[in-house]
Amino acid sequence: MKVAYTVQEVREQVKEWRKEGLTVGLVPTMGYLHEGHASLMKKAVEENDRVVVSVFVNPTQFAPTEDLESYPRDLEKDCALCESIGVSLVFHPEPEEMYAPDFCTWVDMDVLSKTLCGKSRPIHFRGVCTVVSKLFHIVTPDKAYFGQKDAQQLAIIRRMVRDLNMDIEIVGCPIVREEDGLAKSSRNTYLNEEERKAALILSKSIFLGQKMVEEGETDAAKVKAAMVANIETEPLAKIDYVEIVDGMSMQPIETIKTPILAAMAVYIGKTRLIDNFIL
Repeated sequence: MKVAYTVQEVREQVKEWRKEGLTVGLVPTMGYLHEGHASLMKKAVEENDRVVVSVFVNPTQFAPTEDLESYPRDLEKDCALCESIGVSLVFHPEPEEMYAPDFCTWVDMDVLSKTLCGKSRPIHFRGVCTVVSKLFHIVTPDKAYFGQKDAQQLAIIRRMVRDLNMDIEIVGCPIVREEDGLAKSSRNTYLNEEERKAALILSKSIFLGQKMVEEGETDAAKVKAAMVANIETEPLAKIDYVEIVDGMSMQPIETIKTPILAAMAVYIGKTRLIDNFIL
């Protein structure tokens, strides 16, 4: 397995693979890899001849008040995991490699990016779309892999690829959870012991809402109210949002009919965690 630090290195390697007629998969990540990332990489290795994993904490998707500097990083551990799974290349650029000092070109999206996480993090998805678009141009993958935990991001990337006629298949992969139900996240490392126990209120509320829908409840307001009430039983939890939206447009709905996304963002102490279910 190689580690590349420049765009040119990646392009030269992919060019060699293409000459051999090999397929290429891409797993974009911000590093500090866990079992959720591993599931994406394993899927990519199964479905492609060569796999590139980007490890890049993208500064353009963080607001000044967010955790860019404290976001966990461990390249050595990340590379060891990638190599053990069969990844061919890790792309680990510095921000200066991805963004020139006078960078001023953005990939932005309307509608889908205005709700859920986009409402409380208004610059976030502009940064996501821009960096993912750049990675697609650099790696030119046949397939790219994203986790369902970031369900709004997955929907936005799918729409970007469709709207901009990108010749890439987007593969969504299921949420990977801890044994007690908590969705795997790099930010889980921020939690102390008490907060870690409190964080289970997210998955418990997700499972509650999912059970209601599966048992036939079609009133989105009732499902949302039950999920909110459940979260509010946890003193350390502070709700950013709980919403039920159309699974394609990310817009709020009154009556539940598939496809839907029920998503939440909740602060446990100072740590913002997300979870969801899709039907």
